[in-house]
Amino acid sequence: MHKTLERLINWSTGLMAAMALFSIMWLTLIDVSGRKFFNNSVPGGLEMTEILMVIVIFGALPMVSWRGEHVVFDTMDGFIPDWLKGIQARIVHLICAGAFGMMAWLMTRRAERFAEYGDITVHLQLPLSPVAWLMAGLLLLTALVHLVFVVSPPPPRVHQAPSTQGVAP
Repeated sequence: MHKTLERLINWSTGLMAAMALFSIMWLTLIDVSGRKFFNNSVPGGLEMTEILMVIVIFGALPMVSWRGEHVVFDTMDGFIPDWLKGIQARIVHLICAGAFGMMAWLMTRRAERFAEYGDITVHLQLPLSPVAWLMAGLLLLTALVHLVFVVSPPPPRVHQAPSTQGVAP
């Protein structure tokens, strides 16, 4: 089950975040080149970059949660008995699921308000509610990832220290 879910997350949110980041790269190149050589920037380039950054950040959340690539403070891990670590991990995943679920609910309320008021971006006149709905959906997916790990712990990951080959002492 874990392999299937991992593949699904990588090919959906991971690919979406990667494509958005790639688009930001090209948009920035075209925008800077246009300003440098043609004295003209891409109209609405900042708005497009902001929307694409939302996709990168919120699209990566489920993948980061699935892979366990969060910032971790493991200072006390040496003092916690092994039998307690599994319980601790499930409690942390439950808290994370609750937090992400609450953020998804708040973002849903915000998306509804954007849709009700007809909020749009300033320059390109793009509606904001679809962006907020996407954020809410990705937050909910992240909450569901953590709920999966409450019921079925993630497979152990091998965390490797950064390579120091070729680095002078």
